[in-house]
Amino acid sequence: MSTIVVAILVISFIGLIAFLIYYFNPKTIILRRLKKLPNQRIGSLKTNIYSKIEGTALNIEEPLIAPLSKRKCVFYKMYIQKKMKSGKNSSWKTIIGEEVIQDFFIEQTGERLVVLPTKEPKNYYDYLVTDKKTSSGLFKELTPEFEELLKRYNIKTNNLFGFNKQLRYREAIVEVGERITVAGFVNWVKLDNPVKDYNYSSIASITAKGKDRILITDSPDALKPKFGRL
Repeated sequence: MSTIVVAILVISFIGLIAFLIYYFNPKTIILRRLKKLPNQRIGSLKTNIYSKIEGTALNIEEPLIAPLSKRKCVFYKMYIQKKMKSGKNSSWKTIIGEEVIQDFFIEQTGERLVVLPTKEPKNYYDYLVTDKKTSSGLFKELTPEFEELLKRYNIKTNNLFGFNKQLRYREAIVEVGERITVAGFVNWVKLDNPVKDYNYSSIASITAKGKDRILITDSPDALKPKFGRL
């Protein structure tokens, strides 16, 4: 087999791997699914129809508080990683990972629907933009906020020689008041008791059904341009 043929096969294989990684990553899967669905107004949603809605995320009860940034949110994902070395190689190992979500509202032009995610069994699929990062290392001191967070999880910040460990933190949230996109099966429910600041007699909920999960993303790529907002 000639060198040129081998080179073509190697390049083709690398290209295939890159395509598969892109095609099956969470962001691509969610955006691909959402792209097939039309944007809906809450008032026009029909029961038992898988629908896509854009709107503002609002808390129903006390909001969650993001671990590092302390922002009010209805969903957060975070992880803390430590750099591990083995000979000449190094990699990042996740030592703490959290994913916390609660029921929340989507508000759109004064109307609301309720998103009902569950973790056991998990009935949603998400992609959240990581928008809070920090790290520490040999020549980088910890911020007071990061140091406090590490203490909370009983993570030692120094190695045997007294130098800062190589640690990093990543946080992604659905912030209260953030514009996001969700999709799922619709169910309308009559309200026996009024909902604060909501003047309608019924409310729509979004949930999963069978293998079709709720989709949740705050990616700007899923949103219509500002001039096309509902």
